[in-house]
Amino acid sequence: MCGTCGCGESDVRVTVPADGHRHGVPTEHEHEPRAAVVEIETALLARNDHLATHNRAWLADRGIVALNLMSSPGSGKTSLLCRTITELSPLRSIGVIEGDQETRIDAEKIRSTGAPVVQINTGSGCHLDADMLARGMAQLHPPDGSLVFVENVGNLVCPALFDLGEAAKVVVVSVTEGEDKPLKYPYMFSVADLVVINKIDLLPYVDVRLDRLVGHCRSVNPDVRVLPLSVTTGESFGAWCDWLRTTAPAAG
Repeated sequence: MCGTCGCGESDVRVTVPADGHRHGVPTEHEHEPRAAVVEIETALLARNDHLATHNRAWLADRGIVALNLMSSPGSGKTSLLCRTITELSPLRSIGVIEGDQETRIDAEKIRSTGAPVVQINTGSGCHLDADMLARGMAQLHPPDGSLVFVENVGNLVCPALFDLGEAAKVVVVSVTEGEDKPLKYPYMFSVADLVVINKIDLLPYVDVRLDRLVGHCRSVNPDVRVLPLSVTTGESFGAWCDWLRTTAPAAG
């Protein structure tokens, strides 16, 4: 059980890729037994940070850019990934680690684009952590220089607390969620390197002012980059692809 949020981790399941092979990406913690007792929050986060540091070094050694996508359910993360893969896969190898409590629905949507995907079902868990990412990478086996999207469990609280070893944290929020999400969930937006505001094609139909939503993002994170776009219409989608092309692997 997670000592930070109380969610359970005993039923985490990492689905083997379609080829049925387990690719042996070495990690120093792959066979580490899970503690039988609940750890206090500081110990749990310290252990996670240690594993995240190992992940970051492993990714950096291979020139792999791993991006942690976080949002509330329904923001459009999976649709964003599907369109991104379609646009960029001819230019670069892309893989996805898909985090959900249950089902393979989103993973199958990703797989339909032709991109390799590994499903992590967290059961009662509400976030991915560094150990889960290492296990997912061991199954995904991304080639050197590739781009890996980690679609975290839909939740605007706990995923922000857990460093995975990613190059950047991307928070996706849709205009249908209202202007005040950054104010209600300030920690999530404060750790973001980029905020994607999705579904701007729906602005004429919702009571949301885009400038106010952008302003709230920057009120909790003055240096954050904010990128409004529409996955449906493609408006400003090129700016998202440009950001992806220029994002470098995290320093190991």
